[in-house]
Amino acid sequence: MGTGAPQADGGAAHETISVIMPMYNAKHHLPLVLKPLLAMLERKELAEVLVVDDVSTDDSVAVARSLGATVLNSPRNGGPGAARNIGSAQAKGDILWFVDSDVIAHEDGAQRIKEAFKDPGTVAVFGSYDDTPPAQNFMSQYKNLVHHYYHQLGREDASTFWAGCGAIRKSAFDAVKGYDVQRYTKPSIEDIELGYRLRARGGRIQLVHDLRCTHLKMWTLKGVIVTDVFMRAIPWSRLMISQGGLTDDLNVSTAERWRAILAGLLVLSPFAAIVWPNLTWLPVAILVAVFLANRQFFEFLRRRKGVAFAILGTLFHQVYYLYSSAAFAWCWLEARLGLAKKAAATE
Repeated sequence: MGTGAPQADGGAAHETISVIMPMYNAKHHLPLVLKPLLAMLERKELAEVLVVDDVSTDDSVAVARSLGATVLNSPRNGGPGAARNIGSAQAKGDILWFVDSDVIAHEDGAQRIKEAFKDPGTVAVFGSYDDTPPAQNFMSQYKNLVHHYYHQLGREDASTFWAGCGAIRKSAFDAVKGYDVQRYTKPSIEDIELGYRLRARGGRIQLVHDLRCTHLKMWTLKGVIVTDVFMRAIPWSRLMISQGGLTDDLNVSTAERWRAILAGLLVLSPFAAIVWPNLTWLPVAILVAVFLANRQFFEFLRRRKGVAFAILGTLFHQVYYLYSSAAFAWCWLEARLGLAKKAAATE
């Protein structure tokens, strides 16, 4: 069992890895997602592959066992955080590698993780989705490529954690008492919040750009907006506000905030042109500014999917900026009103 960070490269080389996969009704994905992990297990790169069933209603448990994984059962449907905690409590490895049940880890995943943990100050590492999602509809391609884009540009010294394909030293995980299962009973930002607590204890979190995985999820327009607003933007905004403010990393960086302001101006500019006819040029000028400000993102999409996709993706990204900014504004107002009520109650 892990009792602390290794003192040298040799210590890291001998650390063992336990894979922990929370699972709920994932039988169709399991043959794909377990294959590379069980191959790593056979090559002795992993100590075990633990699948934690979150009270599935399909045949996921039977499928996982038939493929060769060790299956643990949750006593109730408590969400992925609770399932990961159950797996972590039973794990025998020094490193806990969390892999979602709709994610295919690349074959070199265990090697990438061990390499990253050679740094004795590192307590956690995470990677990103690759840029070849199998679902071909626009929203699935857009959502996956956006995740890949931000994580590939993110700083190696990360300010947060991602549990879709991320690993933590068991000693560090136990020290912060794992995922907060009281606050997060459904998929949300339980991994981000965990990262905040790991960092608060002085541990380093590495974003490993070469640690990649393939995401199997099929996204819809409704699914993207509901997930982004209610499972990401609102809870993350509340967390950042409670921690004292925005971080300057990934999709909440300072540059991203300026792009969000431009997205808002793009929406307002037609109304300004109606009220002041001498400003009919303004919407076009701001649209040009939007594409200039997002030119790196546009070029990334163009190289992957072509010009038409890049134009549509960049335009939809402005919608993303709008609803994400609105969510943060709501949470900021919510916090201000809460403080106002508290102050009034003490007078």
